[in-house]
Amino acid sequence: MIEKMRKALDAAVEAIGGQPREGQIEMAEAVANALADRHHLLVQAGTGTGKSLAYLVPALVHGKKVLVATATLALQRQLVERDLPRIKGALEKELGRELSFAVYKGVGNYLCLQKMNSAEADPDGEVLLEIGVLEKDAKRLRAWATTPGISGDRDDAPDVDRRVWYANSVSGRECIGKDDCAYGSQCFAVNAKAKAQTADVVVTNHTLLAIEIVDSHPILPERDAVILDEAHEFMDRTTQAVTEELTAARVERAAKMAKKHLPGKASDAFAKAADNFAEALNDFAADVRNDPTKAGRLPELPAHLEAPIRKVKEASAAVVALINADSDVIDPDSMAERARVKGATNEVQQTATKMLKPSGHQVMWFEPTYSTLYLAPLSVSQVLRANLLTETPVIATSATLSVGNSFDSIAKSIGFVVGSSIDEDSEDEFEAGEIDPANVQMLDVGSPFDFAKQGALYLPRHIPEPGRDGPSKEALTELAELIDAAGGRTLALFSSWRGVEMADEYLRKVLAELEIPIITQKRGDSVGTLVERFAKDPKSILLGTISLWQGIDVPGPACTLVAIDRIPFPRPDEPVMSARAAEADAAGGSGFMQVSLPRAALLLAQGTGRLIRSIDDRGVVAILDSRIVTKRYGSVLLNSMPPFWRTSDGAVIRESLKRLNKDYLEAGK
Repeated sequence: MIEKMRKALDAAVEAIGGQPREGQIEMAEAVANALADRHHLLVQAGTGTGKSLAYLVPALVHGKKVLVATATLALQRQLVERDLPRIKGALEKELGRELSFAVYKGVGNYLCLQKMNSAEADPDGEVLLEIGVLEKDAKRLRAWATTPGISGDRDDAPDVDRRVWYANSVSGRECIGKDDCAYGSQCFAVNAKAKAQTADVVVTNHTLLAIEIVDSHPILPERDAVILDEAHEFMDRTTQAVTEELTAARVERAAKMAKKHLPGKASDAFAKAADNFAEALNDFAADVRNDPTKAGRLPELPAHLEAPIRKVKEASAAVVALINADSDVIDPDSMAERARVKGATNEVQQTATKMLKPSGHQVMWFEPTYSTLYLAPLSVSQVLRANLLTETPVIATSATLSVGNSFDSIAKSIGFVVGSSIDEDSEDEFEAGEIDPANVQMLDVGSPFDFAKQGALYLPRHIPEPGRDGPSKEALTELAELIDAAGGRTLALFSSWRGVEMADEYLRKVLAELEIPIITQKRGDSVGTLVERFAKDPKSILLGTISLWQGIDVPGPACTLVAIDRIPFPRPDEPVMSARAAEADAAGGSGFMQVSLPRAALLLAQGTGRLIRSIDDRGVVAILDSRIVTKRYGSVLLNSMPPFWRTSDGAVIRESLKRLNKDYLEAGK
């Protein structure tokens, strides 16, 4: 198997015009062994390793179905639009058989032909009638839907307002299913899933996999192994996927659907309950906005909301019962409409039920800006262990999996058994035929880059510790001087929107006389568009927050300085992380060491990893937070980052940036 895989890897690398890399070979062999022996694998593969080929080639050589789950759309596209097509021909020739791959997303990512062609508009469609400017988008989408050979996939569709898309798509819970739908044979989601069922490699996303695992309900094709890329994000994506949300808009939408398609006392009662809930939620939101101390985590459901939510639960349950009892509907369109009503109403009923009886292993909070109640699990590791790790071999990989040179933190969060034993409160027992989550290999294959020669880590000691009011004047002054020395070419990462806004205001003043374009991220901006603008103009600087800390790939002269305003510890008012830290403290451990520090270390490693993206890159990472050199925990953070050459001498760093800028200018870059 290993020899066969090595030949296939050589063929794949040659097909893309690459060169053999030791780390890639080591990782590919480890993946091949994990697939053959059916054990788990955690592999940290630094930037430049070529980890995509290191798991795709063994997966295809393996000859059984493998599911690859990614956290970001960018990587998903890279795999199915670039990596797999480029190596497919070479591997088919090497292996002597046809190979296939497919992408599968949630039902809501595909157009619903039944909903689009329904004679009567539901509440989603009525929105388009009320907002006339959306009509042009709706016509464009309808014209595209009739084009022969299209995928129906949102990513391939014309760029339309999200409300237009929602009016022409359904969630998995609202879908009637292929057999009962008049458009079942033409259904884009059904056809995508059918293609995925027969493919050797299926690419999907963390969220869809997480929903399937937690609900124990098959959504994705059967597989012999799972590969988690960007695995450092999997716990958070799983938590987000199973977090319950209750809003007035969601309840009112379900009530309107019920009243339209199922008029009568039950839907009238549901509509009344929805109105009462909306009023109660608005009152509570106003109260929280007037008294910010009431925001964030809720020890229990507020008394003011309990009765309205109970009424919503009872009214929605009555509508669902009525739909279940009515079996006379045989018209396909009517059946589809009822399926949508049942799906939306059932979701509201289940969420309301959970909100009324939260368990001790959940955290509830209220977000006043969008008037939303949330309920999330404190931990997902046990359900991942029971429903994923005992079922199939899992290969988890990322450029950042270790914290302070240890894999334990990330491994435990995903559900692997490391150290002494399974959690004390776990009742897991592994039966014959199941895979032991303790049977896991952990491997760091390093990076082909020479970080100590290619980059410097600047750790200024003179800057005061950051406070709650955003970056200090000293930190902003240091940032401006570094940007000036670099001639722009800067990605500045901030841990809060407040930091971004303060930096934008300050830098526009002090850099006004320099020809340095300032690109500032704003809430709701497309990350891809911002990064494209930044990469095109080497003199520009990009200021942004958490969404720019990872997944940004800008090699070359456009990014020679990555500046980080502070260590990205979770905010004290962040509900889930603070609850997890409190639970660790209550159990006799340390919430800071077990929760906050590992989270900050992984994010810091991702942020610093934005600098060196190719063998020719040079530059500086500047961390404008003196705690990293003055606090004992700083060594854990430093050991989680690439091994840059380190200094606290600002004059040396500024001179280096000036020389690098001069070299690029002379080369016309």
